[in-house]
Amino acid sequence: MAATTKKAKGPVANIIELILTVAVAVGLALLIQAFLVKPYRIPSGSMEPTLAIGQRILVNRLDTHPGLGDVVVFHPPIGAVTGNGVCGDPAQGVSQNGTPHPQACDRNLPTESNQTFVKRVVGLPHDHLQIINGYVWRNGKKETGAYIQHCLASTGADCTFRRTIVVPAGEYYMMGDNRGDSLDSRYWGPEPQKWIIGVAFATYWPINRIGFF
Repeated sequence: MAATTKKAKGPVANIIELILTVAVAVGLALLIQAFLVKPYRIPSGSMEPTLAIGQRILVNRLDTHPGLGDVVVFHPPIGAVTGNGVCGDPAQGVSQNGTPHPQACDRNLPTESNQTFVKRVVGLPHDHLQIINGYVWRNGKKETGAYIQHCLASTGADCTFRRTIVVPAGEYYMMGDNRGDSLDSRYWGPEPQKWIIGVAFATYWPINRIGFF
């Protein structure tokens, strides 16, 4: 029995196949980014030395219930992008003229902003927190971690809020690792879980900083 030969595809069929292949690849990439993994670029120095300006990270969008110490991407309350950071209680955080109050902010403005922030979780729901020299005292214990860039005396009194606050149920307290140069929950309050985009799990750029958290 004579062997059959496969009929060669014409140029139109090849073009259609290429278009379909590219469309499927793009569709899969969009689905992955929308529901699984999304890249982000670090826009400021608030997470130094952990993350430098321009560094790029990957975020697990399925993980929206972070643990203590996780680096998280989220939409902050509207108070985070207004002035020097606006607390839901004007007697907490830092006033608009820069004067610190004795208590860090524990009440956010209940409207989600469209900005994207990257910070570290330093307090979980129901935790009791104090902030002294930029370090968080959580339930009576001082946080530890080589990633912390503590506040210097020259950076201002907003590094210390001695009055204890309690993180509300369903919310997380966020701070940058660069404690003297980070606009974070101290100013605008805790972060609702429903506004969390995901937990960062890897950094892929620049090449010399590739790795996992």
